[in-house]
Amino acid sequence: AQQLGIARVGVWLFDENQTRMNCRIQYDSGSFSDEKLQLDEKDYPDYFHALKNEGLISAFDARSDFRTRDFTDTYLEPLGIVSMLDAPIVLQGEMTGIVCHEHRGEKLKVWTVEDHDFARSVADMCALVLAANERKIARDELSYQASHDPLTGLANRYDFENTARELIDNAKSSKSVHALCFLDLDQFKVVNDTCGHAAGDELLRQLGKVLHENIRKVDTLARIGGDEFGILMEHCSLDAAQKVANNLLKAVQNYQFIWQEYVFRVGVSIGVVSITEATGNLTELLKQADAACYMAKDHGRNRIHVYHSEDEELAQREGEMQWVTRINSALEEDRFVLYAQPIVSLADKHARHYELLLRMVDENGNNVPPGAFLPAAERYDLIARLDHWVVRKSLELLKSHKSFVQEINFVSINLSGRSLIDRDIHDYLANEFDQGEITPDKICFEITETAAISNLNMAQRFIMNMKDLGCRFALDDFGSGLSSFGYLKNLPVDFLKIDGMFIKKIASDRIDHAMVRSINEIGQVMGMKTIAEFVENDEIKGMLREIGVDYAQGYGIGKPVPFIDIIKGRGNIFSIVRSIK
Repeated sequence: AQQLGIARVGVWLFDENQTRMNCRIQYDSGSFSDEKLQLDEKDYPDYFHALKNEGLISAFDARSDFRTRDFTDTYLEPLGIVSMLDAPIVLQGEMTGIVCHEHRGEKLKVWTVEDHDFARSVADMCALVLAANERKIARDELSYQASHDPLTGLANRYDFENTARELIDNAKSSKSVHALCFLDLDQFKVVNDTCGHAAGDELLRQLGKVLHENIRKVDTLARIGGDEFGILMEHCSLDAAQKVANNLLKAVQNYQFIWQEYVFRVGVSIGVVSITEATGNLTELLKQADAACYMAKDHGRNRIHVYHSEDEELAQREGEMQWVTRINSALEEDRFVLYAQPIVSLADKHARHYELLLRMVDENGNNVPPGAFLPAAERYDLIARLDHWVVRKSLELLKSHKSFVQEINFVSINLSGRSLIDRDIHDYLANEFDQGEITPDKICFEITETAAISNLNMAQRFIMNMKDLGCRFALDDFGSGLSSFGYLKNLPVDFLKIDGMFIKKIASDRIDHAMVRSINEIGQVMGMKTIAEFVENDEIKGMLREIGVDYAQGYGIGKPVPFIDIIKGRGNIFSIVRSIK
């Protein structure tokens, strides 16, 4: 204003449709105002048309200029404005607003070329500020996503564990006392089974708010599993932690969840453990909290159990949970085996694609299903070691059977969320591919939607790095969360595996059918191939083919069999596949 010798300067920004402008700040004769002023294109069509087509508007007499004269009665005359100079703010090639320079007085103002250049430079500076602000918002959003659960908005397991490690270190260094509450909802499965996953998601959101209202402001509340929550209480004695836990227990007991015509009451089992200088590491702490929570369940659910190291009953319960030892022993003794299940194309009968699955062999030579040991591996930080074993064994088998590799399209290898941030596994893969014995385009990595969203930054980085080498990616269990579509555009995967909960009842449930169709259409639009899980019969397979799903997987296609049998031609998978085609 001083440079141009005028009284008023304002910054106006377009809405997303560019049919309305809002004044964000107005300078007038030495003072600033953020009064909510607004201009609509329907009221001032000539002005908006000139802005979009000419850019800079330089009006010597704004009251008579055809571009600005519509402002005369409502704006110019009341404020005594006689001349206007509006410079466009251009961001990434698009006009996002203007800097409006207004001269008031009896004499009209002649806007010189120098004035035009100066006005444009001011608008360019505004564009730089807006661009920097957008980058900051984007960085903040990515940081928030990396540390928060997308469903409840609470801290996620990654953030929770980082905070827990800090409290353990603090307890050792300063002899402070903290506490951890581990909460596992009772009867949550009833809600899911009765009303579906949408109801279960809404229950978790609402309960997250209930829990948050009943903890101290300094406490950290996190969703650390499907229906599991954790609370870290800084500088909190065991007695004080029990009081908080009692308040939480009562709050959940008094809570009613209403979904359509159904009314549910859920309970919660709570394990409480103190964090002191005697606490070992994070794995040990979580093991103690988990054991205490299971004791609460064993004693009848909907109650609290406090961990004490001398508790004999708890020690017995911990003995029943010694999966850590069993998994470590199986790794040391190489008692894991790869199975494979076919994924068949619904359009090309010659396509050959397998998903590799992990089985553990116990001390007696019996197969242990993954559902028995994988949750413990996830909980006790062993899942990355299992991923290492799977990746190494898979590549070894493929490298030693190159004729088999030439006959297949590719194999899918599952990776946990931990492996997305594991530098060692990244380096191992890069080194293996660099040696050239196995080409990356024969490998497809599968990551679950939950793992990808919980580690969004890391997932994006890992996917891009591996895709640069030539690998493919599949997003597993897609559709299990309510935020799926919002995150999909941030994950450049090649395949979308539609969650089996939608596939199983697709023939009898119109909503599931519509969900599968919707997910398939979104995937196709984004250039992704779709894979349906849990395909159990020809009727489901026919409906998927009609919808346009690309691939099918399930017991109706072929059951998992030892991978080595398939490689050596002993598996009967392809006779099964050919018979159902």
